[in-house]
Amino acid sequence: MHGPHDGRISQAYADHRPYLVDLAFRMLGDIGAAEDVVQDAFSRLMRADFNEIEDERGWLIVVTSRLCLDQIRSARSRRERPHDAGEIEFIAPAAEHGLADPADRVAFDDGVKLALLVVLQQLSPAERVVFVLHDIFQMPFDAVAETVGRAAPSCRQLARRARQKIAAAHGGARFDAVSAEHRQVTEKFIAACASGDLRGLLEVLAPDAWGEVDLGPDAGRSPAVITGAERVARNLLYYWGPGQTLVSLPVGGQPALLGFAGRELAGVLVFTMRGEAIQAVHVIGDPRLLGFLRSQLSVLG
Repeated sequence: MHGPHDGRISQAYADHRPYLVDLAFRMLGDIGAAEDVVQDAFSRLMRADFNEIEDERGWLIVVTSRLCLDQIRSARSRRERPHDAGEIEFIAPAAEHGLADPADRVAFDDGVKLALLVVLQQLSPAERVVFVLHDIFQMPFDAVAETVGRAAPSCRQLARRARQKIAAAHGGARFDAVSAEHRQVTEKFIAACASGDLRGLLEVLAPDAWGEVDLGPDAGRSPAVITGAERVARNLLYYWGPGQTLVSLPVGGQPALLGFAGRELAGVLVFTMRGEAIQAVHVIGDPRLLGFLRSQLSVLG
């Protein structure tokens, strides 16, 4: 049985699901939970009165965020105590191999860390949702207020408290969100990969972009390097196209994505930016590092 709005729902699913999974993952720290929450949001959209919904994306953001808030509260009530960031030991990746251009080497000052996800677990549910919506996804406080059902001044206070707690957990270091331009590029990249949109991917890659895959020291060879935007884009769609899931998580201060296949971490994609375009895509597939990150994600989930 088909409803009168099936086409509209299908289009909304194609257009907005990648963004919503990214949003939910940053709140929940668990890819399975994030995908389930987004599925629930679309189920509610199917039962909603479409005549009362002017902005499907905005409606879905509100519903997804509130579902995440409920889940965080529920998990917090079940948990004896929040995760302590000090309990998580991080390792740095293996020594870097030669890249196409030494000037473009990825700067892993502190290794690939999930520290922010750990610290987010220590925030109150409302602090976490407000911080993710405003500081990470750069939604204005008026929109955040509507989403969480609080006044804008209250949301500003929640965000300020969240920043203070994060800074305290990092020894006073301030969390620097990815710039609005880089956030937009990341969103377009995720959307293009999810829909298999080659043209959309080429729009965010520099014409002379290059990519590399580092499988770690046990691979027995240097990272494979691919040059030229179209070759890079086609390879990205082959490995990270429809059926895979990409979510954003900055690495070493640079825009980066975690790539999942079947809800299991399969790679880390780190971008080198040139202005508002992606100059290089560094794909980390070192089994040792991915295994470690999977274990950390399982702790968070």
